[in-house]
Amino acid sequence: MSDFYFPPLALETWQLTYDTLHHYTRALGALRRAATPRQKHWSHVSLRVNATGLTTTAMPCRGTAFEVALDLATHRVVLSTSYGASAQWRLQGHPLSQFWQELNGAFAAASIEVNATQPDYPDAAPIYNPAHAENYWRALSQVDLLLKQFQGELRQETSHVQFWSHHFDLAMLWLSGRLVPGQDPNDEENADEQMNFGFSVGDEGIKEPYFYITAYPLPNGLVGSPLPSGAYWHTEGWNGAVLLYKQLVDAAESDARLLDFWRTVRKRGAELMK
Repeated sequence: MSDFYFPPLALETWQLTYDTLHHYTRALGALRRAATPRQKHWSHVSLRVNATGLTTTAMPCRGTAFEVALDLATHRVVLSTSYGASAQWRLQGHPLSQFWQELNGAFAAASIEVNATQPDYPDAAPIYNPAHAENYWRALSQVDLLLKQFQGELRQETSHVQFWSHHFDLAMLWLSGRLVPGQDPNDEENADEQMNFGFSVGDEGIKEPYFYITAYPLPNGLVGSPLPSGAYWHTEGWNGAVLLYKQLVDAAESDARLLDFWRTVRKRGAELMK
């Protein structure tokens, strides 16, 4: 029996908590972008999954380091520093502007200077339901573990498994090691041949949680190639392989099914990219 269990995650059942968390992760992404030295493929703006939620990882400040995490297991914001100062406060569904003020108040108390600007999103009527957040966290943490298992199987370079706050998705790049003809080799964003493996909770294009795989540049013959049972090729707005999250809910050996989806498409993509 598999140790992995993917709970139901239909977006309409937790939309308000999702909206609140989306604002909070955007705030942490803005902090990381302002405080972290540039990394290729924009890895300096993404968050990471840790044992209890999402974190900025350590960011530099005048020879020291600090970190901000959203603890979705105990529903707290946690500030930690390399010199022992710390602070934490409960996630209570505050508007983005108040959340930002709380962050900056904690920074001031810990003598941390961050030149970051609050993300430009209007305050909404925020809702934070701990049960909904925990349900999402259960799903996200398991996807993170499986993406890292898949990452460990790959010989070529990969990105970190990372959380992108703008789209609220968890993803990992696989890089073939080849450069795209006609592109500036110093511009890794456009010059590196790659595939992207990700997990989204839903968006305007697909209004439910799904796993996606895209390729850049898209090799001829990839779209339309055979896929594991339940997966399909998405061609409206963007081209890529999709496996709906609901296919894993209550499924036996759900982890093996998801890994097979990633492995099958990556293998075919790598063959066609040669």
